[in-house]
Amino acid sequence: MESVLKKVQELALLHDKIDPKIVKEKNIKLGLRNEDGSGVFVGITSKGQVIGYEKIIAGDGFEKLNPIPGKLYYCGYDVADLVKGKEEDERFGFEETIYLLLTGELPEEKYLRSFSKELGKRRALHQEAKEIILNRPMHDDQMGSLHTIVSAMHLFDKNPNSTDLMDVTRQCIDLIAKFPTIIAYNYQKKLMKKNDCKKLIEPDPDLSTAENFLYMLSGKVPDRFTAELFDTMLIFHAEHGGGNNSTFATRCVSSSGANTYMAICAGIGSLSGHLHGGANEAVVKMISDIKRKVKDWEDDEEVKSYLEKLLDKKAGDKSGKIYGLGHAVYTLSDPRAVFLEVRGEELARMYGKEEEFSLYKKIAKIAPRLVNDKKGKVVCTNVDFYSGFVYQCMGIPKELFTPIFAMARVSGWSAHRIEEIIQGRIIRPSYFSSLKGMKSYMPLIKR
Repeated sequence: MESVLKKVQELALLHDKIDPKIVKEKNIKLGLRNEDGSGVFVGITSKGQVIGYEKIIAGDGFEKLNPIPGKLYYCGYDVADLVKGKEEDERFGFEETIYLLLTGELPEEKYLRSFSKELGKRRALHQEAKEIILNRPMHDDQMGSLHTIVSAMHLFDKNPNSTDLMDVTRQCIDLIAKFPTIIAYNYQKKLMKKNDCKKLIEPDPDLSTAENFLYMLSGKVPDRFTAELFDTMLIFHAEHGGGNNSTFATRCVSSSGANTYMAICAGIGSLSGHLHGGANEAVVKMISDIKRKVKDWEDDEEVKSYLEKLLDKKAGDKSGKIYGLGHAVYTLSDPRAVFLEVRGEELARMYGKEEEFSLYKKIAKIAPRLVNDKKGKVVCTNVDFYSGFVYQCMGIPKELFTPIFAMARVSGWSAHRIEEIIQGRIIRPSYFSSLKGMKSYMPLIKR
């Protein structure tokens, strides 16, 4: 087997490497990106809009990207205003965000109340679904478990393959409601020494999504500050435009006519990748490494020196990355990170972690300048830079960081799935052949 694997790998490396000359000559948009780093337009959406730069005509007549403070909009509404509005009303806002993404409009109070009640009613899992969770082989892959159970949910749907809008909407709302329960149960299964359905905490339909999930993890209803901040985290992660990898994957699969469960599983599969959903875990590991290696956390020069080693692939995981820094769209700032820096400081004071959070802020100040000096790129800290710290203060284990991302983003995936079905055209881009010409077949005996 080893020799077969080695031969396949050698041939794949030989034939699959990309010739940079061909990429430039044919103007191929690798990663669906333009030469200036901006995304290629491949569709139209009314859901999320991410703004981090503006295009201007420079003095030489060429179009350039001008960095600006980041903005995130859901269906035309500034997410900062959504969060501000729910905070001023002293209420939870994730349910309102879900409704907005699915419908394109903010709900009246009576509709929000009935929609939230419907979500609460749909949280519980069938007994058979619980047994699937409890009887799966023991492992630590929480995203793999989420994928397995969401895929299995079609077993409990009388019409799973329907692409009728009424059925798809029902399925999406059902999955949005059940994701927190599935994620909580998958984690509880990991902690069990012996399978016992009675140890699985039943969801409380009268609690908000944020309160209910934290309750299902610990068995205790969380304090108001923690629950409201977690609610905001869910709002921040709910949507990020049609071009982010997991949403695009969901739209691609949806466009083929696949059922809702397969389409949402595509989003989960994409999000499981370390380049998309695992960044906040990587930040936590990086910070732990910095805390060990940097003796004086208050010394700017010592911190800077270590960050330079990270960029030069001489420290950390040798990837050359400062995790939590940079974004595909945001340049000067990520609005979610701006908010979390303020809330993170409050949490740090509450939990006696001021010194650690000061280190976070110092890195956030030094690292962008360092990257700009070394690579000439304008970058900022992104939401992942602070989210891991926030979750840790809440007592949430790092294995759940990415599943929680999915728990929020399934609302965005669902909104885009519905939009894709309404628009109704299969996604099918083209690939340029790297072959020099056609080949003549040679009989096996002569090879």
